[in-house]
Amino acid sequence: MKKVLFVDCCIRRENSRTKELADYFISALRQKTEYEVETLCLMDENLSYFSDGFFEQRERLLAKGEFSHPRFRYAREFAEADKIVIAAPLWDLSFPALLKVYIENLCVDGITFGCGAQGLEGKCKADQMVYITTRGGSYGNSPLEMGSRYMEAMSVFFGIDTYTLLAADGMDEGVRAPEDILKDAKAQADEILKQF
Repeated sequence: MKKVLFVDCCIRRENSRTKELADYFISALRQKTEYEVETLCLMDENLSYFSDGFFEQRERLLAKGEFSHPRFRYAREFAEADKIVIAAPLWDLSFPALLKVYIENLCVDGITFGCGAQGLEGKCKADQMVYITTRGGSYGNSPLEMGSRYMEAMSVFFGIDTYTLLAADGMDEGVRAPEDILKDAKAQADEILKQF
């Protein structure tokens, strides 16, 4: 059975349109017998950004190669997953800061990536990352949208071969009803699930 890690950063929780889209995707995924889905709700975690003693502790542990320390559990969990699904809304042109703090905790030399004679190499087991988001405007390939571009770069950094974006754009433009936009995004989710 393959392990799917679902990272939920839908700040508004059940009031989140991104959560509605993500729940649709994950619910369909749970019906596939070959997958076991583990959910990590970032809003329920006590994540810390790197500062003072917290950073120094990390450096000491890395210098000693103590990768089994509890503070590296996020990195180990991420590195061991067969598939990754991350959900977060567009937030200040990228995503909520909470997701960046989580990513900062994932980046552990020796667990999720490594440095050697050939340069950087990703060490994660996953072969696919799906990033689920909703956006008030229509961004497409706009340079203003940095959330998906950042997540795609991190996918490469972690050694994950396939990056897939599932986005519902234009939710607040008033051109189309948000319900119709989400319906189209769910149809796109169905297509992604066929290749997952």
